Amino acid sequence: MPRRTDIHKILLIGSGPIIIGQACEFDYSGTQACRALRNEGYEVVLVNSNPATIMTDPITADRIYLEELTAPSIRRIVEKERPDAVLPTMGGQTGLNLADELQRQGFWEAQNVKVIGVDIDAIHITEDRQQFRDLMEEIGVDQARSQVARSLLEAKEVIQSLGGLPVVIRPSFTLGGAGGGIIWSPRELERKVMRGLELSPVHEVLVEECVYGWKEFELELLRDSNENVIIICTIENVDPMGVHTGDSVTVAPSQTLTDKQFQHMRDTAIRMMRSIGTFAGGCNVQFGINPVDGRMIAIEINPRVSRSSALASKATGYPIAKVAARLAVGYTLDELKNDVTETTSACFEPAIDYVVTKIPRWNFEKFEGVDEELTTQMKAVGEVMSIGRTFTESLQKAWQSLEIGYAGLGADRDNPSRPKVRERLRKSYWDRTLQIRNAFMHGASMDEVYDITRVDPWFLQRIRMLIDLEKALQRLRLQDVTPEQMLNLKQHGYSDVQIAWLVADEVTEEEVRQYRLSQNVSPQFLLVDTCAGEFPAATPYFYSSYESATESPVSNREKVIILGSGPNRIGQGIEFDYSCVHGVQAVQEMGFEAIMINCNPETVSTDFDIADKLYFEPVFWERVLDIIEHENPKGVIVQLGGQTALKLAGKLSERGIKIFGTSYELMDLAENRGKFSEILKELDVPFPPYGMAQTVYE
Repeated sequence: MPRRTDIHKILLIGSGPIIIGQACEFDYSGTQACRALRNEGYEVVLVNSNPATIMTDPITADRIYLEELTAPSIRRIVEKERPDAVLPTMGGQTGLNLADELQRQGFWEAQNVKVIGVDIDAIHITEDRQQFRDLMEEIGVDQARSQVARSLLEAKEVIQSLGGLPVVIRPSFTLGGAGGGIIWSPRELERKVMRGLELSPVHEVLVEECVYGWKEFELELLRDSNENVIIICTIENVDPMGVHTGDSVTVAPSQTLTDKQFQHMRDTAIRMMRSIGTFAGGCNVQFGINPVDGRMIAIEINPRVSRSSALASKATGYPIAKVAARLAVGYTLDELKNDVTETTSACFEPAIDYVVTKIPRWNFEKFEGVDEELTTQMKAVGEVMSIGRTFTESLQKAWQSLEIGYAGLGADRDNPSRPKVRERLRKSYWDRTLQIRNAFMHGASMDEVYDITRVDPWFLQRIRMLIDLEKALQRLRLQDVTPEQMLNLKQHGYSDVQIAWLVADEVTEEEVRQYRLSQNVSPQFLLVDTCAGEFPAATPYFYSSYESATESPVSNREKVIILGSGPNRIGQGIEFDYSCVHGVQAVQEMGFEAIMINCNPETVSTDFDIADKLYFEPVFWERVLDIIEHENPKGVIVQLGGQTALKLAGKLSERGIKIFGTSYELMDLAENRGKFSEILKELDVPFPPYGMAQTVYE
């Protein structure tokens, strides 16, 4: 059916400030939605309180309100603007909760405002743990045994009925697993239950049987008003259940599902989505599978775009938020074209011929004494995404993207001791995949590592295979590495830094680079096209690998590369993505071809239609240099990507690569404390006494 003509002005509710569990992925989805709706001729009114977003740029919506996201604030805006409809699904849990609150007050009906993109009843059903459980029982979907508790006494009674500890606590109507966790011992019980009750707006928690160690999966779905449903992406958590999906290493497409399990999961997800209402839009469904007997349970369903929606969009190239916004105003999937191929319909499910890995980014070092163990309550502040032709290549590139000093999955420094590795493995710490690699390096068996971590043997075997490669390389000098061996190493994601560390003789990263180039081992750039090459693609969205001929043609236009800001972390967040997007726009306005390099799936800058070319790659020296040598740009802009980009300025300068804007020499004067203080002294500018130290003794 064509778009709705009974609505003309739409209110879109943003997600507010960046918090754990609700970050810049909602700036990405909200921006996509605003652009899509305005392109369809609707007037868009946006309310959001975060000034660092692209969403709140004057050109994104027709009217923007930088106001607090509260019910009274929304009331005032609606009474002034008189929108015909409200779209709350692009603002995370904040948008849904506000829409639900105002619905219960009868406000939307009194103002004749239609809620689009979701049923209000669906919000209630999915957020109220007991309602959701009752509905799943009604439609025959298995769940973990559980019961709602509204007091500490009730929680103790439920725990007893479930057979005792451990149990999982899940507060109702919260985000990012806030207040949730696993209760392992009686001494934790009162503290964790009371915290969960306090953080739940309706003062209730779901007490659930513990399925710690099961495999966890997510499906991203889209549905239109004709009940057509498509699966955009299947995401598998490398970490077992017990770790919040926002804190888990995840892989797309799923690697260990059998076809029978996938079909069962797909059918169940579609049945669940249809059961919660008749809305048209996006949905995220999570499942758990017992690796012993194959029992599958539903964990939860979110009737909105989510963190995983942004990841699935970037993993497949399918613009979920844009399509969901168009579905919300009446279009059906078969009426919309695929923006990537420009020839196929939006109802074609994406096909992936590569592997995507997401690794979260934490900032534990900022908080002394913080508990680093990962639980059902999210702790990550950002994430990176990488693309490779194999899981190992994708995993190593993800570690290169994190910007925590690693050149890949280890193999770039001395290994920690066996007791320390074993200690780190016993709990779900942030560096678990690295410690799995270290355990294998110390000779641990597959069974031993599986018994401790419950990570699926398929993933363990791939990591174990890397150790075999490394041990073989340690016996060779660089000049003895054959072209076939070098190509094999690069296909498994090894950086030149790692290879330099592993070979028997002492060599530098640059020496490894020159040696492999002399062997004609260089990366090719492949296309993300949603269809695994079945149809021609019009979207310039690329990643590097070492398998095929390049799919990234180089134009004759003068080019400028903008280096992105990588993963969000404390002190470097969404504001740098805002700068990068504006940098791209400025470069394009001056007539240059704008090329973006970034690895953050939550951002607007990594949307496939922002820059003239997007390379979804680590902002890591080797990867950046590969792209520069392929594209031969006029210059590079580093000053918009925060410290991530600035750290590469010195190497760019050494190579004679033009840096637009502030030169490296001037950046070094500003960044180097000693040099900067000397300038202050020369200028006779007062400054506090200082001294420089490079060792503890100094």
